Amino acid sequence: MALGAIRAARAGGLSVPGDVSVIGFDDSPLMSFTDPPLTTTRQPVAAMSEAAVRLLADEIDGRPQRHWQSTFAPTLVVRGSTGMAPYLAAHDKKS
Repeated sequence: MALGAIRAARAGGLSVPGDVSVIGFDDSPLMSFTDPPLTTTRQPVAAMSEAAVRLLADEIDGRPQRHWQSTFAPTLVVRGSTGMAPYLAAHDKKS
């Protein structure tokens, strides 16, 4: 979706990140090789998988977790598809 947004922005005559910043979700190793490299959020897949396996093992062992809840914080991976807002960039150059 994010790569499609970049393509659409360019088709409309906009530059990324000059005019528009684009951020994806669910990082992939390939995102650092796109043009521009895609800023994205990365989920802690290993920790999420470990928690799911633990819950499944408890269920199999007869120890179901009826009210289990967990929060996993994503990480922002800043790459080349984001930049300073055009208004701020114009005023920053004057400083």
